[in-house]
Amino acid sequence: MPTEAAPRLTALHPVIGARMDGIALGPDMAQAQVAAIRAAMDRYAVLVFPGQDHLDDTAQLGFGRLFGTVEETPSLVDQARRRLPDNQINDISNLGADGRILAADDRRRMFNLGNLLWHSDSSFKPIPASYSMLHARVIPPEGGETEFADMRAAWDALPAAMQARLRDLVCDHSLIYSRAQLGFSEFTAEERERCAPVPQRLVRRHPGSGRLSLYLSSHIGRIQGWQVPEALALLRDLTEHATGPQFVYRHHWSVGDLVVWDNRCTMHRGRPYADRLYPRDLRRVTLMDLAPTLEQAA
Repeated sequence: MPTEAAPRLTALHPVIGARMDGIALGPDMAQAQVAAIRAAMDRYAVLVFPGQDHLDDTAQLGFGRLFGTVEETPSLVDQARRRLPDNQINDISNLGADGRILAADDRRRMFNLGNLLWHSDSSFKPIPASYSMLHARVIPPEGGETEFADMRAAWDALPAAMQARLRDLVCDHSLIYSRAQLGFSEFTAEERERCAPVPQRLVRRHPGSGRLSLYLSSHIGRIQGWQVPEALALLRDLTEHATGPQFVYRHHWSVGDLVVWDNRCTMHRGRPYADRLYPRDLRRVTLMDLAPTLEQAA
């Protein structure tokens, strides 16, 4: 009986990202394939799986559950106008429930522009995210790329004195902090309650590789024990360092691509596109980490 060919890995950048060909993703994958994906993720932090056109929301969820617990990810703003019925599928689109492109002044569109900032998914939750899995259903003719930055390589490149300065710092994360950078401040009282800041380590140990990593995100608004201006100045310098081209892979989407990244050792951001002219529909499944960062081995 012929054996199934092993998937092919091709590095996409010197420090981050690889393409995995010759594999069909889904909920019924063999454990050997799941293990191969985990091992590649620990090495590359971002994996691109082209040609996954067969995936629908149910199959994408089933694939995600092979790797951990799927987050409940309801929209933060205007939840009553959510487009997708399943709260475990995150709607990364410019579309309303009627399938039409959101108006220029739509509150949901203004909020979603925060995805253009460098961030780590769900760092604003007490238990943040491990893997994110984003599947392209409809893409615009140009623009809308996603960039990924390797926070382990960025940590390794810091001077020893800076590493010592950062090693034990704790930051407060909230969606309100990231949206404030773009001037979005119109949150309801209920939304503000859901956005209460949560503490996270600034430096954490990635469990799969054992390497230390920066844990940066636009969701950070404070460093505990620091004056706010001093904290924000340091965070700006660190983000500028960590998102240099030597650490960043830019993904140009094709329909059917599924990209998986590890939020524990990466940041990412979306790039602009003509979102008032062209629809863009991507669906994300996000997995929970095992514990708050303050409870994980440092």
